[in-house]
Amino acid sequence: MATTLEPYYAEVLASWLTQGLTTTTAQPIRLKGASSSAQSADRYALSGTYREKDDVLLWQSAATSWVEYTFTVKEDALYTMKLDYHSLDRDGAASDTRTPVMLAVTVDGAFPYREARAIPFRRMFKDELPPKTDRSGNDIRPKPQERKEWIEEPFRDAANAYSEPLLWHFTKGAHTIRLAGDQPVAIASLTVAPQEPILPYADYAASLPADTNLPKETITVEAEAMAAKNDVSILIAVDRDARSVPSALRKDRFNTVGGAQWGSGGQSISWTFRVPSAGRYRIAMRALQNTASNLSAFRTIAIDGKVPFRELLAYRFPYSASWQGLQLRDDKRKPYEFSLTEGEHTLTMTATSAPYQPVIIRGERAAGAVREIVVELKALTGNVVDKDRTWKIERDLPELPGRLRAIREELQQMAQLLLATNGRRDNLLQLIETSVKDLDSYLKVPNEIPYYTDQLSAMQEKLGTVRESLLRSALQLDQLYIVPLESPIPKMEAAWYERLRASAVRFLNTFSREDKLEHQEEDVLNVWVNRGRDYVNLLQELSDELFTPETGIPVRVSLLPDENLLLYANAAGMAPDIALGQPQDKSIDFAMRNALLDLSQFPDFRETASRFAPGALLPFYYNKGYYALPETQSFKVLFYRKDIMQQLGLRIPDTWEDVYAMMPTLQQNGYNFYVPPNDYVTFMYQNGAEFFDRGGLRTALDSPAAFQGFKQLTDLFNLYDLEKSVPSFYQHFRKGTMPIGVADYNLYVTLSVAAPELTGWWGIAPLPGVKQPDGTVARWSSGGQTAAFIYKSSARKEQAWAFLKWLVSAETQERYGSDLESYYGVGFRWNTANIEAFTHLWPKQELAVILEQWRWYKELPNLPGSYFIPRELGNAWNRSVLKGVHFRDSLEEAVVNINREMSRKSREFGFLADDGRILHTLEWPVVDQPWEGVDPYVAK
Repeated sequence: MATTLEPYYAEVLASWLTQGLTTTTAQPIRLKGASSSAQSADRYALSGTYREKDDVLLWQSAATSWVEYTFTVKEDALYTMKLDYHSLDRDGAASDTRTPVMLAVTVDGAFPYREARAIPFRRMFKDELPPKTDRSGNDIRPKPQERKEWIEEPFRDAANAYSEPLLWHFTKGAHTIRLAGDQPVAIASLTVAPQEPILPYADYAASLPADTNLPKETITVEAEAMAAKNDVSILIAVDRDARSVPSALRKDRFNTVGGAQWGSGGQSISWTFRVPSAGRYRIAMRALQNTASNLSAFRTIAIDGKVPFRELLAYRFPYSASWQGLQLRDDKRKPYEFSLTEGEHTLTMTATSAPYQPVIIRGERAAGAVREIVVELKALTGNVVDKDRTWKIERDLPELPGRLRAIREELQQMAQLLLATNGRRDNLLQLIETSVKDLDSYLKVPNEIPYYTDQLSAMQEKLGTVRESLLRSALQLDQLYIVPLESPIPKMEAAWYERLRASAVRFLNTFSREDKLEHQEEDVLNVWVNRGRDYVNLLQELSDELFTPETGIPVRVSLLPDENLLLYANAAGMAPDIALGQPQDKSIDFAMRNALLDLSQFPDFRETASRFAPGALLPFYYNKGYYALPETQSFKVLFYRKDIMQQLGLRIPDTWEDVYAMMPTLQQNGYNFYVPPNDYVTFMYQNGAEFFDRGGLRTALDSPAAFQGFKQLTDLFNLYDLEKSVPSFYQHFRKGTMPIGVADYNLYVTLSVAAPELTGWWGIAPLPGVKQPDGTVARWSSGGQTAAFIYKSSARKEQAWAFLKWLVSAETQERYGSDLESYYGVGFRWNTANIEAFTHLWPKQELAVILEQWRWYKELPNLPGSYFIPRELGNAWNRSVLKGVHFRDSLEEAVVNINREMSRKSREFGFLADDGRILHTLEWPVVDQPWEGVDPYVAK
């Protein structure tokens, strides 16, 4: 069965404690950064001076490399480790990365637990406050700036699933620590030290000094005024509640922080406040925790860098549908007291899922056991659920009932732990209990268990949902209060009449907002953007800063909340000059109806279009004209888990023949390969097929090449047993059940943001392809784009073209993408369609792969009736894979239906006469060679 990773830290720690191992009181061992005992052959690590510290290790790692430190301990015990580090500019250039430095840590050549594979060392940021305002008086999101400072942090797990630093077992004698990573970092020191004890509140309270001074002044801290945050994706937000301060009822005001953007374990926010006089204080806050129904969120709370007592290691914030006022207090509702000296203090709150970790670990074990059973049942049944066949489980799989009972017991323990931790029933608890009841029903008649293979597979997905939900710990804050012991707690919740008045103001404000689309200005260029408000505000800033001063053309950028509004606006004669962020097929829908401007009429169109792959322009070509340009461009690549591929001894496939060869090894070990069932474009183009004939009035999917491409796609599911339905490849990839597969840009971003524990353990490669007679491998594939176009009704066509050229230029795209990622983090990485800008925005280690795939980028042309292609090919796949229809019969049926619809639309738009005569053809550009425009950037 599948090779597994190391056990979880919680399991290893429990084993250590069972063995009688304890922490030590020995003196800390502090190793200077420059005193590394060995490093990898690339020699990226040098000693030197950095930011006023000497004997620093300057580690300019650009690929996975390592450094080692050797030391000797005098006592067999459990220790913590700390790193004193600083972000490092790469090779003299300013560092613009916003992600943590992730290090894999081995002790004497091995990972002691799986969490050691990815230890994060985060950077600190601060928003530029107060926010600027736009021309309507609404706040513009501030840009976060990295705080360039030395940070000393203990080694923690990537998801902050344990609220205390990780412990490491060192026996008496010499040991070697290896740190492996791929991001530049300066290391001042590595410290091996005893664990710092954290006492319970009763002991902390007993040690508090007598409160001789009784301060009266309550200190109010605006939550959005963060002193620091360790993740740029933690965002301030606009909240329109009646009591949110400052009020955002009439204008957008960033008056809160957090929510869903502050939910991943390890994300922390710090606030500073000044205490006017020493004394005892209580801490309260105005909070909203309504993301996951009835599920508690947890925060580690520290003052001046230290957790005062154990109860604050994972403090519970219960679910509430609306804003609530909370005091930090014990289970008996008695407020905690804090002794604060006169002067400045720092309060830090860090998201953690530590209380849920026992539930998560049991869920992982149960999901893994279910997966193994599903694999064995599919091998037993040939992956066909035949209820007319009788099984004898005692003979075929005698241990199966016992294994299901063990899973049932694991789920019951999960349910009990979740209820005890959360304190109330919720949807996840109900989901687990439903799975227990399902297992009870299966176990009543063991010989019928093979009939429920699909249901068991769905149970595995449900357990994955439980895990992901428990790892998210969203919390939103408006204000924090440091309240003297004798002073009343401020009012934190709106009264009914305040809520009523706020509702009325919000309703009336909908009639008077200045940024409504109908408020177009006559003397400016009106641009509508189908993206979020933050994208719109940033583009308006750049236009005002760069475009208008250079050209003298004023621009008004407006938010388009629904792309369908363009249709109504055009019909009403209210169309903008330019529309941005549109789906790639939208332009031709308008062009067919004579609503868009043919961009190829401009003399410098060819020069502008040369920035893009020829295959990317195919969807924008219609009747001898080009009606849009691409803004963003997604891409498909091959994702793979380095650790699992190495364990299985498998190499990255170059062709589909290589994929076929690796399938037995994958499936015999309980794994599988992933290909999206609807990825027909890849297989058609790689086999030399086209979707339309040269006239553009019929489909060409009845060619031998098309039949071969369709057969290759369906054979993957019929002959090689790929999963026919995969709700989330990301979940399978993260858990390791599908360690290799085809996916697009979104998975890259998701893994970078939401799977920090896999940092360094996954990679990308060009798509497998079809070997050609000349020995090259054709890797044709599409990806999806967003488009920009100009309306024919615009009175400012030349100005609109000037703006569009400026927007898609390398300089503008690089600046826009860089600012987006600086503001919001890697989750907003801009996948620009401009190849030059792309090479400046993306990490160098992935560029070679992406550029190789970019050569083969080719989208589906948009012609009258072409929308039937995905619909009918999906139906053909269903017939061939799910119903067993021969691939040729299935595709031929699709061809008939597609031609019928294309003929109907060709008559509508005047290309065919009613009697079927061809009045006019729609020749479209041929793209049958990889794009040579990639070559100048490969060397870079």
